[in-house]
Amino acid sequence: MVSARCKMLVKEELKKLGLHYVLVDLGIVDVMEELTNEQREEFSKALLQSGLELMDDKKSMLIEKIKNVIVEMVHYSDELPKVNFSDYLSSRLNYDYTYLANLFSEVQGITIEKFNINHKIERVKELIIYDELSITEIAWKMNYSSVAHLSNQFKKVTGLSPSHFKMLKNKRRSPIEDIGNETLLLNQ
Repeated sequence: MVSARCKMLVKEELKKLGLHYVLVDLGIVDVMEELTNEQREEFSKALLQSGLELMDDKKSMLIEKIKNVIVEMVHYSDELPKVNFSDYLSSRLNYDYTYLANLFSEVQGITIEKFNINHKIERVKELIIYDELSITEIAWKMNYSSVAHLSNQFKKVTGLSPSHFKMLKNKRRSPIEDIGNETLLLNQ
């Protein structure tokens, strides 16, 4: 669950079931009541109809937490942390990075690094479209070591240079929800 629209949908479904939530955040729902099996099943079905998934197993929950940390870091913070990405992720989730990376690759079929790069490039596209920052400022904001590094990574992912992308009339962006799988964690 990575967008305001998803959070709103989850809140509506909880209201329909007469459940009171303490927290509805990126990938996590904390409800006040103890859910019955029927409520859990009904909630799960309603979420599936909207393209969301209720998760219970610990590995899936951890994968979703990894995705949420990346999405939150890339799309919802003003500036990326100036620390090593693997250290940042490990400290946020309290797991060894090697374990997180292996689990993510095994379950998702893509590396954490590739997932992170895809999201960073999508954010770069958004910043280019806003046309408020230069490519140099975007590179700095997105924690790239240089404009050349950003340009090379952008071209690998999109097939275009950032400047060529900027000139396009119809700029192609992907919704955040389409970059990773939509899933939901339920904490009770």
